[in-house]
Amino acid sequence: MDFNYTEEQLALQDTLRRFIAKDYAFEHRRALAKSADGFDREAWKTFADFGILALPFHEDFGGMNGNAVDTMLVMEMLGRGLALEPYVSTVVLCGGLIRDAGSAAQKEALLPAIAAGELMLALAHYESGGRYAVDHVATTAKPAGSGWTLDGAKAVVLGAPSADTLIVSARDGKGLSLFLVDAKAPGLTLRAYPTQDGARAADVKLSGVEVGAAALIGSAGAALPLVERALDYANAALCAEAVGIMSALNEVTLEYLKTRKQFGVPIGKFQALQHRMADMVIATEQARSMATLAAVRVDSADAAERSRAVAAAKAYVTQSARLVGQQAVQLHGGMGVVDELNVAHYFKRLTMIGLSFGDADYHLGRFSDTLLAA
Repeated sequence: MDFNYTEEQLALQDTLRRFIAKDYAFEHRRALAKSADGFDREAWKTFADFGILALPFHEDFGGMNGNAVDTMLVMEMLGRGLALEPYVSTVVLCGGLIRDAGSAAQKEALLPAIAAGELMLALAHYESGGRYAVDHVATTAKPAGSGWTLDGAKAVVLGAPSADTLIVSARDGKGLSLFLVDAKAPGLTLRAYPTQDGARAADVKLSGVEVGAAALIGSAGAALPLVERALDYANAALCAEAVGIMSALNEVTLEYLKTRKQFGVPIGKFQALQHRMADMVIATEQARSMATLAAVRVDSADAAERSRAVAAAKAYVTQSARLVGQQAVQLHGGMGVVDELNVAHYFKRLTMIGLSFGDADYHLGRFSDTLLAA
């Protein structure tokens, strides 16, 4: 298997690297995290110009026919820059659901708008009390005329405060279904708040929200496998983002060890600290291998193979990210936890990645279950 990127992939990666270095500096990111939106809408337009918002979609709908490996290289660069834009929620999760299960009309209406940076979406799926159980959904969808009426509540919907449209999961009597819901629909309320890493999320309440028949994504009662696949794509993307963050942490930590002096010499001269730095680099490269495995396997038509690879990657990358993040903070001493230093923000984001869409223990259980089933 050839693990080298193509010339086009390398060019895209280089473009993103230069953009982040020039226009997405750390102080700019800190200011964005405190702004009303919590991200940069101009950067979102730039992402559209680069083509990364269109990356995973078919060219018939304004896309670039990209795969999960293409998404991986984008997420790695966004991780290095600690980008706050809702790329995973809009493009990977919701865009992937519409790409895989949407009707022709839905694809024609939504995918080009996502690709152009004109439409943002969020997946409202998880609910209180369910932890990471994908099938824990109490929200109901009842037939009403030619459409549906939705009632229920969703918790910690990432990207919801900026979303124009939500994809809401609900039980319709047959099983789990997905519906497109306007974020300003009557009966829908959001309680928005910042997350620990500076991003935005919201708790969503639906009370008698009416949607038409065209709002249904895919077949009624058949959405559970679609949600599972979308979450696998999201976890594969988050693994790549974590690798980008870990690589950046290694670089800033190494630079600190070379410049910070104690007893008249750089602290990087001390063998014990050299060993800890080596452990960080090894953990990052091992995590990179697992993130690559997830990206290669997540496009598989075999659901068991896809699930096993992504679960293994998420569990391993989460554990490696914890090691690298903790070591980076400790090697920076008291400065490692201050808000003015990017190390603390990298570590917060790694922690949030580890908890999003299933933590290490949850995915170890998934991996074990797939082995037992096989």
